[in-house]
Amino acid sequence: MFGFKDVEIVKAVVRAGGFRAAAQRLNLAQSAISTRIAALEKRLGLTLFDRVGRQVRLSSAGRRFLEEADRLVQSRDRIVQELTQTSGLNGTVRIGVAETIVHTILTQMLKRLRQDHPHVRFELSVDTSEQLARKLSDDELDVAILLRELQPRGVVGTALRPVELGWYASTAMPDRNRAWTLQELAEHPIVTFPKGTLPYKQVERLFAGAISEPPVLHGSASLSTVLHLVADQFGIGVLPRRIATSHSLGAAEHIRRIDVEPEAEPQELNFIVIYFPERNREAGTIITEAATQADQIDLL
Repeated sequence: MFGFKDVEIVKAVVRAGGFRAAAQRLNLAQSAISTRIAALEKRLGLTLFDRVGRQVRLSSAGRRFLEEADRLVQSRDRIVQELTQTSGLNGTVRIGVAETIVHTILTQMLKRLRQDHPHVRFELSVDTSEQLARKLSDDELDVAILLRELQPRGVVGTALRPVELGWYASTAMPDRNRAWTLQELAEHPIVTFPKGTLPYKQVERLFAGAISEPPVLHGSASLSTVLHLVADQFGIGVLPRRIATSHSLGAAEHIRRIDVEPEAEPQELNFIVIYFPERNREAGTIITEAATQADQIDLL
C-alpha cells in the first residue's frame, strides 16, 4: 500500500509546510511530489492533506497515517540496528536447556548475555536431553545444554561442573539416624526425573537385581514438582542437590537429605554446552562462555 519513501515525502511536506518547499528540500520537482502524494492517497483511499489555496495541512486521516507510519519507521530502524551491530550475537538466538539447568545456572547465564548483548532476543526451549539433542541436530536450536552422554556427533562441547544427586524426604518423616538400604528406600514411592530419561534409568538400575520387589517410580518433567511432592510426603525423591537446597523454589525448608548405603548413591549428572560449529560457532562460543562463568557461581 505504501513504502518508506512515501512516508518520508509526507513528513517532508509537513515539515516544509507545502509541496513546493518540500520539493526544494528533497531536490525534486514539485510535480513529482504532488504526483506521489496523489497516488498514495488513491491507493489508501484517504485524503492525507487538506488543501486551502496554496497551503496544505494534514487531515485527521493524514495525522493518523503519519503516527502509525512513524512506528513502522522506528521498527525498521531498530531491526537494522539489531542486525547490523558489531557484537557477536544478533537477531534471535535459540537456546535449549534441560530443566536442571533452569534451576541452577540459567538465570545468571541470561543476565550476563543480556548485559553484553542487550538487543538480542533469546528464545528458550526447556526439554529432556534426548529431545534437545534432536532439536539441535534438526537446526531447531542454536545451542543446547544437555547431558553429556546424549550429545550428537559433530558438535563442539564444553563440560559444566558435575551435578550431584541425592535422596530426599520430607522433614515430617521420622529420621532413621542411619544410612538407608536399597530395600528400605524401595518401601516408599519414589519421585524423580521423567520416565525414559538417563537419570530415571539410573535410579531403576540401582534396584535391578538388588531387591526382590522393585520400587514404584513416579517420573515428572518438572523437578520443582518433584520437590513439592517430596515436601508433601507423596514419596521420597532423587533430586539435584543444588535444586533441593535452593530456597528460591519454596520447599527446601520442608525436605532433608537421606543418608544411604554406598550402593544406593545415585550417580552425578554431567551436563555439557554444545553447538554445531559450521552453523553457530560465534553464538556457541559466546553462550558457552556465559554458561561456564555462571556455573562458577555458588547459587547456594
